[in-house]
Amino acid sequence: MVHAVYPGSFDPVHNGHVDVIRRAARIYDRLTVAVVNNPLKSDQAFTPEQRLEILREITDDMPNVTADRFSGLLVDYMRDIGGTVIVKGLRAISDFEYELQMAHLNRQINPDVETTFVMTATRWSYLSSTRVKELSRLGADLSSMVPPATLRRLQAQTDVASSKSQDA
Repeated sequence: MVHAVYPGSFDPVHNGHVDVIRRAARIYDRLTVAVVNNPLKSDQAFTPEQRLEILREITDDMPNVTADRFSGLLVDYMRDIGGTVIVKGLRAISDFEYELQMAHLNRQINPDVETTFVMTATRWSYLSSTRVKELSRLGADLSSMVPPATLRRLQAQTDVASSKSQDA
């Protein structure tokens, strides 16, 4: 049985992420979608706990998928949960260059872990969490870019922010 892990910040989860999750779930016996807490990223839309909650809602209909969170080295987390394959989604050549370096580093640290790359579907190749956050803050309609679980929470944040600005 192959246990794969799809790690990421998922801040916020968008349809490109969901595409990779669904496709990886068809390939591997077991898939863990793992939210990494990256303290170096200060521009967070959601806490790691909120992102985990969104991912659990999104993957609820996928029996071989679980959502979890971790901090520290991915290869240590992989060892702890018995994962043997890292899944990384790629949108463009620039993603590949970065992820290739990470794959080599991870393999150097833990030679028992392989990395596979899943090309994001063309229709989602323009999406990134950074762009989704920017568009959300500017009030754009994100309903075609993010799953309902993410959209509800982004809209709730916008509602809270607008009520605070009206109170000021």
